[in-house]
Amino acid sequence: MNNPRLFHWGAVGSLIALIFLTLAWELWLAPLRSGGSFLVLKAVVLLLPLMGILKERVYTYQWSSMFILAFFAEGVMRSWSDHGLSQQLAWLEVLLSVLFFTCVVMFVRATRLALAR
Repeated sequence: MNNPRLFHWGAVGSLIALIFLTLAWELWLAPLRSGGSFLVLKAVVLLLPLMGILKERVYTYQWSSMFILAFFAEGVMRSWSDHGLSQQLAWLEVLLSVLFFTCVVMFVRATRLALAR
C-alpha cells in the first residue's frame, strides 16, 4: 500500500468534495441565515492548497495536513451543536477532512519511502 498515486487522488478527490460541500452547505442546503452566509468564504480558504495538491508538491501536502484540522474541528463542533440536515452535513465534513488528512499523510510517507529506495 505504498502507491503515492492512490493517495494523491484520494487527497484531490476529498479536497474537491469538501470545497463543493462547503459551497452547497453555506449557500443552499443549510446556511446559517436564509439566502446564504459569509461562512461560504471558507470554501475560498480550501482553494489555497488545491494547486499544490494537484501538482503533488510535498510541502503543500505537509502544511495542508495541519490546515485541514480546522475543518475537522468545525465539523465536530457543528455535528454536536446543529440539528437536522446541517448536522448531517457536518458529519460529512468530518468524514471528508479525515479522508483528506489520511491520504495526505500516506502520500507523504509513500513519497519519502520511494525516495529512500
